[in-house]
Amino acid sequence: MGVKGLQYFMDCCCPGACVTVNLREMARQHADKSQQGFTTTANTTNPTIVVDGMACLRHWYSCKDWICGGQWREYMDVLKRWVEAFTSAGIRLVFFFDGVVEEKKRQAWVKRRRRVNRDVSKMFRHVKAYGEQPGRELFCLPSGLASFTRFALSSLGQEVFCSVQEADYEIASYARQHGSMGILGQDSDFIIYDSAPYLSVAKLRIDSLTTVLYDRQRLCQTIGLAVTQLPLLACLLGNDVVSEERMQHVRNNAMETYRTNDPASHSGAPQGQMVLAVSHLVCSLWSREEQQTGLIPQSLDLSAPQKELVKKGVRSYLLPGQEGLQQGDISVPPCGFEKHVSPEILKACREKHVAAEGYMVYSVVCEGVIECSNTLEDEEDAELQPQALVYKPCRQRIYGLLLLQGHDGSSDDLPAIKEWFVYPGNPLKEPEIVPAVPNSLPGDQPSLDSLWFGSGSEVSALRLTCFLSIFDCQEFSELHGAIEDSLLAALCLVTHIVLQGQTLSQEDVDAYLSQAVCLRLKSPKELQQIKLPFLSSRAVQLGSLYIRGLSHLLGANCASGCPLPNAALMPWHSFDGRLFHSKYLLAHSGTEKSVLLDSDSSCLSLFLHLREKLTETCRKQGRVLQSRPRVTEHKTTPGPRYRGRHTGRPPGGENWRERGETTGDHRHGGGGWRERGEARGDPREYENSERLWDRGGGMRGGHFHPHPHSYSNWHDGGPQNWSRPPRQSRGRSYGNTGRYQLAPRWSQPPAPGT
Repeated sequence: MGVKGLQYFMDCCCPGACVTVNLREMARQHADKSQQGFTTTANTTNPTIVVDGMACLRHWYSCKDWICGGQWREYMDVLKRWVEAFTSAGIRLVFFFDGVVEEKKRQAWVKRRRRVNRDVSKMFRHVKAYGEQPGRELFCLPSGLASFTRFALSSLGQEVFCSVQEADYEIASYARQHGSMGILGQDSDFIIYDSAPYLSVAKLRIDSLTTVLYDRQRLCQTIGLAVTQLPLLACLLGNDVVSEERMQHVRNNAMETYRTNDPASHSGAPQGQMVLAVSHLVCSLWSREEQQTGLIPQSLDLSAPQKELVKKGVRSYLLPGQEGLQQGDISVPPCGFEKHVSPEILKACREKHVAAEGYMVYSVVCEGVIECSNTLEDEEDAELQPQALVYKPCRQRIYGLLLLQGHDGSSDDLPAIKEWFVYPGNPLKEPEIVPAVPNSLPGDQPSLDSLWFGSGSEVSALRLTCFLSIFDCQEFSELHGAIEDSLLAALCLVTHIVLQGQTLSQEDVDAYLSQAVCLRLKSPKELQQIKLPFLSSRAVQLGSLYIRGLSHLLGANCASGCPLPNAALMPWHSFDGRLFHSKYLLAHSGTEKSVLLDSDSSCLSLFLHLREKLTETCRKQGRVLQSRPRVTEHKTTPGPRYRGRHTGRPPGGENWRERGETTGDHRHGGGGWRERGEARGDPREYENSERLWDRGGGMRGGHFHPHPHSYSNWHDGGPQNWSRPPRQSRGRSYGNTGRYQLAPRWSQPPAPGT
């Protein structure tokens, strides 16, 4: 979040401290100084920039489509070009991402999440009103972007770290310790830390590798402070530790004094006046003697609790090796689950987390807290459950796998995790306490040490069984090795969504599976050229639901000892938002299966096989899929930018929040969706009242029949030639070669339209 008003002050009131730099030239100069021994480190061969990954996400995700769930392959290409621009200039990059939300910043996190929720609501109203993606004023990053970007950068050979405390602190510490040439980010806290120069990612021009360097020395010369006094200035202005409200009276007094002593200051901007006023206050209070005796001037007019808070804030800016640092203030808090896991597991959790190789397990085992940011979910949709509830049963089983080793099965002393999940209806006033649940496995819960560190075929089989059991998909073990790992993962995920989401239809499943199968044959350019005649708000939500599910797959895989390569669980191998949206519209318009599968016989055969496995597994658990074609109205004229509240509410009667929520396995107790009979009623009650009346299309016999020249012709960006020979299905291998390999299984298709 940074220091209140400081970034504005430097940009608008202190231009001398904003220096345009060429990073290539800066790297050459830094390398020359390193060779002369002027830096504190000699263990790196290339000049290093430490990158604040979270601050870069909005700049990296430049893909046109963001609302449909993400254009992940295009995004991978963007990251690759971005990294290559620096490496070609001889610059080494080290990336840091937020790994935890510290409790002292929880309220700031909650406040931010509520603000984003309001934008998400406006976004859905716009889509339902106009059938199109809103403008950048309502832009939201695709779900899971931060988590998957860590793995994406690692796959590109980059060094990536995940923080175990405040990420800004770890970034500044690393940069100072290793003599880095700069910190690339967009947070004014990097001006306060006495570390490497702060470089702006917002002003970065990747083609020329130029940006703006914020010079803290020139800032100090302008405001009359020493670098060591900047932490106090930050706390009095307001930052993540000391809220703006707590120091309001100090700033008011400083402003009054400043205006009295310098009447000419009234001509400046209020934000600039405030920074100068507080700077003058700090300078007047802090004599050299006081600077040597404490973190803050003794004469500062604060109560005892306020002084302790400011001291805590000042101390948060002191890096290792700097005066006044107290190691106890930055140590990692003790874990609450030591009795449930071995020391080796605790160590492995932390190491994998720091190296950005794990997911979820550190937060569960070492912190006992897990959070999930905003997802594109329609708060006015009374039918689809939020992702937090859809995936709650599998999270509970992940917790059980991690924490219930050797547990006798009694309900006494069951470990529970604090969950901060953002979803419609959750006020985020306190965490939800979610207990661990044992997995449905033969025999006792397996030892986590054997799962993680064991070897042999029996252990490998047990890992896969544990992974599949988390999603109620043990029957799919026979598919392991017969189909690509990414398709096996997608099949598990869609099956779980169907089992938990009782209102999903056969058409929804067809959309999910067909896009996963067809994606393997699509290049990023082909995916970008897909034309969508309109957007469906329901498809938007289903796309985000899938992506959130991939993160749960990743967590389950890490907890199970990685029976599948993590690479197979990345979205660029099984999902593209634009492709999924197109398949959704096709599936719900009654398109023949051969057309849905791009007239590719091998794709069609594989699709039908996966669908048969899913249907069979769901049927065994009492879930029978029904056909419920539905599409939203196609607006023929593009709508303006969002300009008001969309007051219409979707049909479907009572809201899911009013009906209660599922809190565990959907097959047991609690008045779940199936036990209320919702999945067995008249399928027409689930149909949207709005129908597509596209040019040449209409309803005949209760089903939508598109004109032969309507939507399907635009699926791949123009009229399709169905007479072309079918393409060979190519499966992606996750071995060392990284090459595509032929996957000839399921090569004999049944009759088209099956």
